[in-house]
Order: sequence, then structure tokens, then C-alpha cells
Amino acid sequence: MARVYNFSAGPAVLPEEVLKEAADEMLDYRGCGMSVMEMSHRSQMFADIIETAEADLRELMNIPDNYKVLFLQGGASQQFSAIPMNLMKNKVADYIITGQWAKKACQEAQRYGKVNIIASSEDKTYTYIPDCSDLPISEDADYVYVCWNNTIYGTKYNKVPNTKGKILIADMSSSILSEPVNVEDFGVIYFGVQKNVGPAGVVICIIREDLITDDVLPGTPTMLKWKTQADANSLYNTPPCYGIYICGKVFQWLKKQGGLEAMKQRNEEKAKLLYDFLDQSELFKGTVEKKDRSLMNVPFVTGDKDLDAKFVAEAKAEGLENLKGHRTVGGMRASIYNAMPKAGVEKLVAFMKKFEEENK
Repeated sequence: MARVYNFSAGPAVLPEEVLKEAADEMLDYRGCGMSVMEMSHRSQMFADIIETAEADLRELMNIPDNYKVLFLQGGASQQFSAIPMNLMKNKVADYIITGQWAKKACQEAQRYGKVNIIASSEDKTYTYIPDCSDLPISEDADYVYVCWNNTIYGTKYNKVPNTKGKILIADMSSSILSEPVNVEDFGVIYFGVQKNVGPAGVVICIIREDLITDDVLPGTPTMLKWKTQADANSLYNTPPCYGIYICGKVFQWLKKQGGLEAMKQRNEEKAKLLYDFLDQSELFKGTVEKKDRSLMNVPFVTGDKDLDAKFVAEAKAEGLENLKGHRTVGGMRASIYNAMPKAGVEKLVAFMKKFEEENK
């Protein structure tokens, strides 16, 4: 068996230790004689799995007691609708646009009320995060929305926007658990797990309890009403059981690594290796303003589309997979999530040096 270094933006690399554990338990989970894939979501055994997963996530993120944790389906994109449906009491919301996913969320919210774009980095192809220290917050806004880490463009917020007392909602799909976050700065944090936590099919929502009410927009589907899911402890219908099981294993793996402070240090070291090389390279260049660089997603280009394609092809032959940039921007992108070992980044940088020498 030959494992590659997988730089995919998502579905993405998972810890090898977690995959091996899951493989060992595939046919017989802890002596019960069946796989978690076959297990009733109403069983005590699955109750233990989901309850342990929630407890471990709460511990990792220091989630206060007045926040609910929901394990849901539909991916982050379904929450683009659920958020306005549950929160748009005044039918007004403020959005900060820093990339494609914030833009899509904004477009979806426009179906339900007035959406004000209060800041954007579209003028420079989303290569920076706008100054959010004195935003033109709408007086009647129900909430302010951000995408915390921009997977396609490789930018990340380093400061919490000043929302002037309004509820802050954050999509953290591609940076969650890469470093500590103060949950109390946000009304809602949500994330599709397929980038840094588990297999595609699960979205986790961390929602302050006072935001979970029966007062939702008329016509809100039962399944998209947060209170439906919260009252049923994420078991209103059959949840993505196996995906939740893998997420729980990743949470335990993160605890073994030393928690989020340790992961932040490790991620900063990995990112520094790649950014330091890009900053001195004559062939490759990063595309993001230095102050706003993501620790998770690193886009770069040569400036020549044919050379970019050659690089991606030759990297693949070296066991460095999924380095092609997103179809909307081209170039290359290395996603170096928690489960990407430092050795993978070291091999990538060594290959980039070699490629530069051969293609001067």
C-alpha cells in the first residue's frame, strides 16, 4: 500500500491513525458484532458515540454550556438557507464578502430578506481581508455573517470583526480546530466537516441557545429549524451516523496531540515552511497579502498556465496529490490541514525547489 500526500481542499486528508482504527472496527465495533454503519441511531451504543463526540468537541473548543452542538446533514451550504430562516426576524442581515462561499451564502440569504454587503475584497480577487474595525453595521441587522477562512483564496480573519453588538455568524469549515477560537465571540459557528474533521456528509453547528427558538420565518422546513434538531439532540431523523463516528475519532486524536494550542503551533510551523519558500522563490509566488494568509490553504502560481499544469502533473507523479487550484482561480493550492504531516510539506517544498531549478 502506498499512501500519497493528499493536499486536497476537501474531502481532505484524515489522520492515518483514525483510518486504521476505523478499519479495525469496520466489521465488529467493540464486540457488538456489527459495523457502526449498520447500527441503529436509536441504540445505546450509538448514543455513546455521539455523546462522546460532543463532549470531546466541547472540551477541545471550550464551548460554554449555553451553546448547543448539533450534528446535521446537508453540508455547510444548507446552512446558507437555515441561518436566515432561523435568524432573520427583521428581514435584514449584513454580510462581509471575502470569497466564493461568503458570496453564495449572501445570495441565498437574499431570498429571505434584505442583505447589505458591508465590506468586500472582491476588488482584488479576494486576496485580502477587509478592515473590519469600523464597519457600517445596519441598525436593524439581525446578524453579521463572515466566512472565517477562505478555502479557494487562502485568506483568514485574524481579528474578530467589530459588529457593534450584532450577532456574529461564522462559517469555519476550512479552519475549524486548527487553532483556538473564543466561541463566545460568535452567536453561531458552523462547519462542513470534510476539510479538517471527517468525511463529507456532516455539518456541525455550535449555536447560542437564545438563538434557537420557534420564531422562524414562515415556511421554514421542519428539518431546517434549529429547534427541531436541538430538541431531539441531533436525532430528529437518522443522522449521518458513520460520519459522526469518524469525527469523534478525530476529536480524540486531536486531544492526544495536545489540543488546539498544540495544533496551532504545528500548523504555524507547517505553513511557515511553505510561505518562507514562496517568499524567496523566483518562479513561484503566493497570491495572498501576508497579513491575511491562511494556515490551512496556500494558493500559489508561476504566472504561466502551461507551467502550472506541468507542475501539477509532475507533483502527482511524485505522490503529491490534488495540488491543482480551484477551477475559478487556476494555479495551485496546497491545503495543509491538521492531518497533513510536516513531512508532507517538507516533501512539497523540496519538489518545488527541484522544479524551479529545472524550469528556470
